[in-house]
Amino acid sequence: MKNVLCLTLCAALLFVATCVIPGSAVVLQVTVKGTVADVSLANNTLTISDPEQYGCDYGSGISAPVCSWTPLNTSTLTGTVPDAAALPVFAKADQVVAVSLGGTGGTWIALAKLYGSGASADYAIDEVGDIGSLPTALIGDYAITATTTPDCSACTGTTCTATGSNVTITSGTMTVAQKTLVSGESLFFNGRNDASSVNVTFMKGEALSESCPGYAGLIGGIQPVSDYIVHVVPPIGTSVTATHITDESAASPASTPSSLSGSAAVTTTPKSSLPFAGLCVLGLSIAVIAVQRRRD
Repeated sequence: MKNVLCLTLCAALLFVATCVIPGSAVVLQVTVKGTVADVSLANNTLTISDPEQYGCDYGSGISAPVCSWTPLNTSTLTGTVPDAAALPVFAKADQVVAVSLGGTGGTWIALAKLYGSGASADYAIDEVGDIGSLPTALIGDYAITATTTPDCSACTGTTCTATGSNVTITSGTMTVAQKTLVSGESLFFNGRNDASSVNVTFMKGEALSESCPGYAGLIGGIQPVSDYIVHVVPPIGTSVTATHITDESAASPASTPSSLSGSAAVTTTPKSSLPFAGLCVLGLSIAVIAVQRRRD
């Protein structure tokens, strides 16, 4: 009877594990903000001083998450830039937001140059790398969304090489430009009467493999990462505003909520996983009680 109990418990625990593991696992994303301390052309790196880490507290999952920046216990962070095009864009003393995978620094997958200085710098004027992973808003009430298309003949696990990217530029709530770009192509918009403009270049990218034959339902693997170059010319008369952080829901599906690591960690749990995991645990408890009664 003990063997039956053991097998039942193992099966139940395996069921709980499948309840709480998402369908497509992703690698930890870390987002930091700070001041550019150094840009190394020789090493292809950008160093940030006095970094602060971005995170969201989901609480009970009923209300909207509370997102904030928390100082890290390190003076600098260095990472390889996502594209060599970032090197002439950034200079010492610029305010920057940077995203890395798997931990702080090492390799930046996205960089955003902020407009203004110090705490008043909150809107991005330049973005390089995986723009969907950045939580900052573009200056001038512009926004960009980009969806990549997989090349199903070039897939590894959960990701494929992208054949192109469907890029949309919005001004306020209006879509003002849209185009499917292949590698090296750009989408430009300057149709407002305030001398502002937006230019988006798709350099290269990846896409999820789940829409390709034979790849649906894969568990585990890294999220797709793409490379864009974005430049915004601010409207005439633009002034530095108070600090503003966009809601995390503005990120693309390819990017998960920015979980944190280290001393400034904030645990983030997807809202949908809590009730489901609770039901799984309840089911496990019932199974254990039932087996125990049969044993008695």
